[in-house]
Amino acid sequence: MRRRTKAPASPLPQRDGIDAARLRLPEDPEGLWGTVREHLLDRYAGAVGRERVEEMVREGRFVGADGRPVGAGEPYAAGRHLWFHRDFPAEERVPFEMSVVYRDERIVVADKPHFLATMPRGRHVTETAMARLRRDLGLPALQPAHRLDRLTAGLVLFVVRAEDRGAYQTLFGDRLVRKEYEAVAAYDPAVALPVTVRSRIEKESGVMAAREVAGEPNSESRVELVERRGALARYRLVPETGRTHQLRVHMNALGLPILHDPVYPVVREDGPEDFGRPLQLLARTLAFTDPYTGQERHFESGLALGGLALSGPG
Repeated sequence: MRRRTKAPASPLPQRDGIDAARLRLPEDPEGLWGTVREHLLDRYAGAVGRERVEEMVREGRFVGADGRPVGAGEPYAAGRHLWFHRDFPAEERVPFEMSVVYRDERIVVADKPHFLATMPRGRHVTETAMARLRRDLGLPALQPAHRLDRLTAGLVLFVVRAEDRGAYQTLFGDRLVRKEYEAVAAYDPAVALPVTVRSRIEKESGVMAAREVAGEPNSESRVELVERRGALARYRLVPETGRTHQLRVHMNALGLPILHDPVYPVVREDGPEDFGRPLQLLARTLAFTDPYTGQERHFESGLALGGLALSGPG
């Protein structure tokens, strides 16, 4: 079996906490590309336009392993690695700061604010927790060990070195991390609590809301009442599984949709972010046995939900 050759390190530094994109020039048995430029036009013109690709080549945006820009007439060579920085979409800054709860040589635990994506995805690239921490802490290899939904605030575990990431990801994959969440939602005396909710949740690509369907349960959440104030209450949520939007789906199924949820029970029309009405869901606690030291780790978020203040005393 032929071993895959490891790609060389990027000659380009990160930009705004984001790595340069890498591409490997494929084999060209039919001789379609006489120059690198011709291949780049075939490869990217459909996505960004022919004129933009031409402009990037002229500006020297594509570089080889030695860091030198690729010339417009440079001969095509299959197997060669090139790097470039993509054009980032314009992003509105999330007007909330992120704090570091804990940091050592292997991990960083941060309090992610509402509206900030954990890592680059779709239209959220530089305005992500990963990109901010890389820039602020000077840790270019930092990667999340798990993902927290963009609209949810609270604790996220990041790994400092690439070689350590797998061990921490395995903790989450094997359900060896104890997670507790807090939520603010309506109070309904007809809902008997505490309760364990089990259901089958499916999430279709391109569809905003996940849904419960018939079949073998693949999700489980524990819901407990913590305190009531008027028409609202604070709940402790303990997920045993990690399906997309699981806690939001389960609270909605109980008739207790989380306050300011833009998806459950009704998907709101797309529009500008309403930073004054964050989803009242907070990842409060992370606890696990460190895979390297054997130490019992326990972290608590320093953030607080403000939704209960809206209802006044109970």
